[in-house]
Amino acid sequence: MTKRSVVYIDGFNLYYGVLKENPHHKWLDLQKYFRLLRQDDEIKKIWYFTAEVTGPPFQRQKVYLDAVGTLPLVKVVLGLYKRKTLKCKVDGCKYQGKNGKQYTVPEEKKTDVNIALQMLDDAYQGACDRMILVSGDSDLVPAVKLIKERHPQIQVTVYIPANHPQRGAAKELRDAADKHKTLPTELLSKSQFPETLIGASGQSICKPEAWSQSETR
Repeated sequence: MTKRSVVYIDGFNLYYGVLKENPHHKWLDLQKYFRLLRQDDEIKKIWYFTAEVTGPPFQRQKVYLDAVGTLPLVKVVLGLYKRKTLKCKVDGCKYQGKNGKQYTVPEEKKTDVNIALQMLDDAYQGACDRMILVSGDSDLVPAVKLIKERHPQIQVTVYIPANHPQRGAAKELRDAADKHKTLPTELLSKSQFPETLIGASGQSICKPEAWSQSETR
């Protein structure tokens, strides 16, 4: 019997783990991809968790989210994207930025909490028989363990983005789930939006030119 499934995607994990290394495939139709990946499932919902980036990449992301908005199964949940100030602590470091050895790095906020809450709410509501989690973030381990404790009838499968840098964290998440796999990249080329389409905004949109030429976001 076909099992009801809900997919939860950590957008930044997906980007840095798979799409950054496959720039021609950033124009990804999430609905088509997961229907190909989970052909024996009845996918009820695909939750896509991300945050609006800053700078020049924002316009490309905006176009992509407009395309994603046309997919009936996909719901986008936005967190926050902030810049965090760090200080270089490497002995002998000669880096001198605007504020001495301090520098800023981007940091995504709220995504892991948003994913955990949605998974727990769906489990409580009986929304699915299977949960498909795309992430390698160890912060999600407690949520997965709680779901397995309170709702053992729900099968949790984790797909780790192939090049996820936190391999230790990925191991924790793999161990907490019922099943774990590495997210396959061979389906990416089969799961692209048309080069041009009418977005959720009602405007005609095109695949960003930069995504066809380089690895820029």
